[in-house]
Order: sequence, then structure tokens, then C-alpha cells
Amino acid sequence: MSLNRKLDKILIIDFGSQFTQLIARRIREFGVFCEIVSHKKIKIKNIDHSIKGLILSGGPLNVYQINKYSFDKRIIEKQIPILGICFGHQILSKLNGGKVKQSKYREFGLANIYKKKESILIKNFFNNKKINKVWMSHADQVSKLPKYFNVIASSQNSKYAIIENRSKKFYGVQFHPEVTHTQNGKRLIHNFIFLICKIKKNWSSKDQKNQLIKEVRETVKNNKVICALSGGVDSSVVAQLLNKAIGKKLYCIFVNTGLLRKNEETQVVKTFKRKLKINLIYVNAEKEFIRKLKNISDPEKKRKIIGNLFIKIFERYAKRIKGVKFLAQGTLYPDLIESRSVTGSQTSKIKSHHNVGGLPKKMKLKLVEPLRFLFKDEVRKLGLELNLSKEIISRHPFPGPGLAIRIPGIITHEKIKILKEADYYFIKSLKEQNLYNKIWQAYAALLPVKTVGVMGDNRTYEYLCLLRAITSEDGMTADFFDFKKTFIQMISNKIVNSIRGINRVVYDVTSKPPSTIELE
Repeated sequence: MSLNRKLDKILIIDFGSQFTQLIARRIREFGVFCEIVSHKKIKIKNIDHSIKGLILSGGPLNVYQINKYSFDKRIIEKQIPILGICFGHQILSKLNGGKVKQSKYREFGLANIYKKKESILIKNFFNNKKINKVWMSHADQVSKLPKYFNVIASSQNSKYAIIENRSKKFYGVQFHPEVTHTQNGKRLIHNFIFLICKIKKNWSSKDQKNQLIKEVRETVKNNKVICALSGGVDSSVVAQLLNKAIGKKLYCIFVNTGLLRKNEETQVVKTFKRKLKINLIYVNAEKEFIRKLKNISDPEKKRKIIGNLFIKIFERYAKRIKGVKFLAQGTLYPDLIESRSVTGSQTSKIKSHHNVGGLPKKMKLKLVEPLRFLFKDEVRKLGLELNLSKEIISRHPFPGPGLAIRIPGIITHEKIKILKEADYYFIKSLKEQNLYNKIWQAYAALLPVKTVGVMGDNRTYEYLCLLRAITSEDGMTADFFDFKKTFIQMISNKIVNSIRGINRVVYDVTSKPPSTIELE
């Protein structure tokens, strides 16, 4: 998001924490507009009257190694309320004359903090015993309190777990209130933005819709746009958003890669071409994709190949439409976070996403990614605001590379055919058992392993099917869905008895982290 918007806002200054985007998500949940900007890019000239509060994020840096980070001290002299979180708490303390050093005992994970003094920041935050469990993640700590600051709460290893300078409206917390592990963490953020910053609610799905439509029109002007349509939630919302913004200047290209779910191409054409009356170009590139992926087993190579081929196909069809200068994609905030630091801070890259890391370095089309600062739940709400059906909006996430990253190892036509059927039966059963909407994402994968089985009097030697179903709030962390034994038995029997090529089914019970949601 740009710093040019003049809505009242909370500005989050990012120092590279993996949780920075969660701070933004929490604030938006309260109906307040916020932006994230890197500590490397924030300038004193950017701090104007529209900024009602500053939040300094956590990060992997060390405050006492001054050359490791840059931050203009004049920013904290602008008489704006500030909340420092973890590393941000340490920065705020140091810049106000306090001291920071390595902790004698590191704190990672849950810790109890104890209330020492009243503060507006902690209103309704602690329980009746003046204790709360919070999520700590630090090896350094404030060792000397700045002048005119008071201790509000302490933990066993962090004397200055919550501090404040009431007159300046400066607050610091050594833990992470933005993560779900911190009990009542949302209350602390709520108190900061409403009771201390006194900002009013100004951000809803309707506001997002109007703002994004305006931005798209300002960006695109009279040019035409190609939208990368997959039929999933993200690209569907982008297509409808652009349809509302620029109408017939939008051309959606739907590429059948041969790696889609069963019957998906038929459903997409029916919805977008016939029902929503959007300009839709259907491209059957199944043979082209499978040929390019022949004998490729490395997951990053698969993503790069698919990403590059996508763009080539878009550019190929763009030449047939005069005035096309933009390519629209359904990239979301978590995609950017996992692929690279969206703000230029020191977050680590986990994997390439086909919408991000898989793009060629030299593109002939400019990118339009209106959802790139939204989370999945925000996108679903936006889709409803854009009058998309609940059936489309409630669909589980589906990766851009499709079944290619659900078939570890070499991809063949036979494997694709087998996996499409397995996934179809799994998703169909979830819907029939009213489980689909209780799960964030579910899918079947075909592992590159064959096992011996017995069916009737015959020996079989067929593939192993892995099922995965996870629960999550935002896709950044996840846990496996706890099915009843009867369901697992039922779907296992269904897949093995219905699909030639699979004789064994396993269920993935790994959380994220340590694993990712997809296998590749």
C-alpha cells in the first residue's frame, strides 16, 4: 500500500518480523485502515496528520548493533502515539535513553507476565489474578528503563515486559500481542488504536472495494487488461473487481494447464463467460504444459516453468488484442511474505509462488495486483461485496501450479488422471459430510511411491495417496483437521475401491510450521 492515501491510519514500521503482516491483519479486523512500510524506506516527510499512531514491529536485528538498522529518530519526536513490539519495544527504549543487552535467559514460546501497574494499554487485558500468558520470541531485552517510563508488567526473565511513557503516549511490549498464542492479544492492540490513538473505524469491505476500484482505474486509465483467471477465489475476485472498474477493457484468459481439478474448466467457462458476461478467452494448453514439465522433478523448477509458460501464453494472446498493457493477478499478502519481504526488510524466503517468484525478470506486460496487501478472509469478504456467489467465495485455496506440486517427482498423464479422481472423491465427501466449510484447505496428493497391496486374491503394486486437510486463520500458520476415524475409513475405502492406481491412503497430521501447507 502506498503512503499517498490520506485516510486516517495506523502506520506499521517493519523491521523484518515474520509477524508484521499479522499486526496489520488485527488492525483491519477492527475496521481501521493501516499501512506497512520498511524501516529502510520510511522518511520524516512521510509522517503527516493522517497517521494517528505508529507501531514498530519485531525483527531479527540487534538494537545494540547500530549499523544493522536505520531509523530516523526525528520520527518519534512527532508527538504521535507509538507502540513498540519486541524489537520495536527495544528500539523505542534505546532511542529514549534506555539500554538494551543480550538476555541472560532467552524467552521463546509462552510465558506468564504479571501486572505491576495500571495503564490504559492493558485495560481488560489481564485476568482477575493479574496474570496473562503471552508469546515471547527474543534473545535481547531492555536492561535499563528510559527516563520518565514506568514498568506496567514483568515476566520471570523480562523485568520490562510492558512499559509506558504516559505523557508522550509511548508504549513498549516485549511479547507479540498480534499472534493467536498471546491470550487476549487483540485487546491490547484494540486499546492502543482506539483508546490511545483515538482513531475511528474507517475500513470495511465496501471501503476496500471502492478504494481498489479507484486505484485500478487510476493505474489502468484507457488501456486494456488481461486477467490471469484460474477459477479460484483470488483470481475470481480480481476478475470481478476489474470487471466493475473497467468493464469491457478487461479480457480474462483462462488457461487449462491440464493440472486443474476435475471438470474445473467447464465450471469456469460457465460462471464467467455465461453468467457474469466477462470477456473470457479459453486456452487449452494442456499438451504444452505437460511437455515442458516432462522429466522435471525439482519443485522449484516446476514452479518456474509453470510461471514462465503462463506469462508467455498471456503475452501470446495479448498480441491479438490491441491496447493491452497490463496483466492482473490474484497475488495475496501471504504470497508476498513467503516469497520475499514485501517491505524490503530482513524476512526469509520460504518458497517461490507462481505469482511472484516464477515470473520472468523481463516482462512485456505491467502487473496489476490489487489484492497484494489483503489476507484471504478479506478477499472473501470483498468477493461478497462484489456480488460473487458464496460457492465461489468459499472455495478452498488452490495453488497456481495446480496438481503439479501435489505430484512430487516426475509428472505423467497417468498420475494426473489418478490424482484428479482422488481429489474429486475427497472434496465431494467433505461437502456431503458438511465438513468442507470447517476446513481452510483440503486436497489429495499422489506420492512418488508404490506399495504392495492385496485386492481379492490378486497382488497389487500401486501408488500411495496422501490426504491433507488443515485449519487456519490466514494461511501463515496451520494445524491438521481432526477427522473422526469413521470418516478416514470411509474416504480411504472410497478412493482405493474406486480408483485404479491407488492401493493405500495416508493422512498428513503435520502442522505449519514445521511443514508448509502444500507438499512442494
